[in-house]
Amino acid sequence: MRKLLKGIIEFRKNLSPEFRDTFARLALAQKPDALYLTCSDSRVAVNVFASTDPGDLFVVRNVGNLVPPCGSENVSKGDVSEAAAIEFALLNLSVRDIIICGHSECGAMQAIAGRYTSVTSPNLRLWLRQGGEGAYERLYRNGAMDASLALPNQLSQVNVLEQLDHLMTYPMVRERVTEGKLSLHGWWFDIALATVNTYNPDIGRFVPINETEVERILARMQRS
Repeated sequence: MRKLLKGIIEFRKNLSPEFRDTFARLALAQKPDALYLTCSDSRVAVNVFASTDPGDLFVVRNVGNLVPPCGSENVSKGDVSEAAAIEFALLNLSVRDIIICGHSECGAMQAIAGRYTSVTSPNLRLWLRQGGEGAYERLYRNGAMDASLALPNQLSQVNVLEQLDHLMTYPMVRERVTEGKLSLHGWWFDIALATVNTYNPDIGRFVPINETEVERILARMQRS
């Protein structure tokens, strides 16, 4: 806590005039580029590895970067917080991109891979079952994208694809994707290597985001 408080003091001391202007403008309205849904894990710091500024991303974090699928009457089958964020991002902020970002060494994926034997909290167990059980079944049905990874990391990669499929169960997401008004992206952050990877559907696996991959992503978005 002391580090956080000292950081606030330093932020106030070192705030540049340009950044003050940025916050003054953002106080009037926000227009983020994307909805970024990732894990609550403290090591997944998108503002560090993507060099984002305030106002760039509308961020949702939860344990395991899960999106419970949509049920009847356009209502989430699980916790409605993620569904509410999706609705707000699309209807109020008009974002054109949604990113699901998983990561290596994820405690949620370790718990699911271990069949919840390490989970003593009833709420956590229910949350993981609601959003992550499909990823476990998918892994054992289709296999890993990278068999060299440890089982929880294999599951973490598959889980990103599972949550992208969950996103598509929401009519407003599905309609916008079909109309070319919205793009979905799957990312996976390798903590040990400090590498951000993106899912390449052409080869069916995650690859590092480099200059070549950026051009491919942008070209695919233009075609959609």
